Amino acid sequence: MRAEFLLAFVVFLLLILAVNLIFRKRARTQEDFFFAPGGLRAPLIALSLSAAWFGATSILVTSDEACRRGVSAFWIVGMPAVLTILVLLILAGKAARIPALTLPQLAEARYGRVVRHIVSFLIYWYMIVFAASQLVALGGFLGTFLSIPYILGLAAAAAVVCLYAAAGGLFSVVVTECLQFFLLLAGMAGLAVFLAGRTNFSEVSEAAARQGAAGYFDFLAGGWRDIWTCLSFLLAWAISPVAWQRIRAARSVRAARSGLLAVLPIFLLLYGLVLMVGMFSLPVLSTPPAQGPVLSEIIATRAGPVLGALIFMAVLAAVVSTLDAGINTGAMTLARDIVPALRPALRGSVALSRLSTVLTMALAFLVATRFTSILRTIGLASEIMAEGLFLPGAAMFILKRRLPAAGLLSLLCGGGFALASFLNETGVWSLGLPSWPFTLPVGLGLSAAGFALGAAYESIRTRKSRTTALPKATLLS
Repeated sequence: MRAEFLLAFVVFLLLILAVNLIFRKRARTQEDFFFAPGGLRAPLIALSLSAAWFGATSILVTSDEACRRGVSAFWIVGMPAVLTILVLLILAGKAARIPALTLPQLAEARYGRVVRHIVSFLIYWYMIVFAASQLVALGGFLGTFLSIPYILGLAAAAAVVCLYAAAGGLFSVVVTECLQFFLLLAGMAGLAVFLAGRTNFSEVSEAAARQGAAGYFDFLAGGWRDIWTCLSFLLAWAISPVAWQRIRAARSVRAARSGLLAVLPIFLLLYGLVLMVGMFSLPVLSTPPAQGPVLSEIIATRAGPVLGALIFMAVLAAVVSTLDAGINTGAMTLARDIVPALRPALRGSVALSRLSTVLTMALAFLVATRFTSILRTIGLASEIMAEGLFLPGAAMFILKRRLPAAGLLSLLCGGGFALASFLNETGVWSLGLPSWPFTLPVGLGLSAAGFALGAAYESIRTRKSRTTALPKATLLS
């Protein structure tokens, strides 16, 4: 263990605690806890959402893939992130005006109470696996530089996030994410400048040719795997509870739209820096590292103590800012949608909100102990939303009448397949299914078939009820 990394870790934790102490707002109600007292202004929405989205997959996996295969790595996370913001800009106005504060509440209005409970379960399951993917990254990263066991790294990260997320709710998470955004931007910009001073595109091209990396500058080189990966993330994030929560927490519709619009150039800048860093790392490192992230190799062997510590903090900021968003949103689903359905007397409790935060982190911790791959874990998380909830969730913003059977069958078919895929990937139940993302078209097809069958049933039932009611109306006349 090098002393500068331990010092950087301590400084990082102290900065998080300090910003929470300085800007903390007391949450007097559960709505304050999960939607911020007084609402969020556009700059807070933009910075917090950018940091919340730019997590372990964005900074570690994308830089690794960019080093190994070039510009097509943008398809993994960068492309779906940009496309998702465009979709959310279209939906923001309607989403901000809908009376329901959470997606399960909206599901009840469109499909009924049974569907609300299923949606609550799917979202909570998604947020746990989503948060677990960040713990997987953080445990391995801390273990590399602080020479601590994987489980201890997970526990340290979980404890710190629980401390401020349970204390102040969404507002504490948001102000922390704003700090972390500037840390990750400074680290990536500093690393990009460092690498640009040591190599150029000509050397990158030569190194790629030596490695046999065909299509290094071909944006479409990834083929169908990239397309399905991009689509899986896009469909999941288009109805992301993390984005929904911030849109609902905005002070106004205008603030929500302005915040989302500002995220677009931020994403293009951040993902552009990550691609540059990954590709420029190839000639600097000679060969991609056999094990461990590219950034870890650069921090350990190429960057000096000051730049190395800064990049180390940038990676911590990227991962923790996504972890705390997942934990806070998961806790919101548990405290506002799941527990009140079982114990109505606990509805609106701030104490329940804090307890839900701790419990959500504990469950994410347990899931993280089952995985070691960041991309695989977050891919399984996106599969839950893309196959289980996207079609009925998107329809919620369009439908003007209740279709309980359509929502129920779509959730059962798509969500059931996502659950089977999850059990198959974890080895709990071997079903011989293909690996993610190639399960996506099957799950989407099942979800669409379920929705169509349910809608057809509702149409026939409505027609029969009208036919039955006609003679009665005639008699009355």
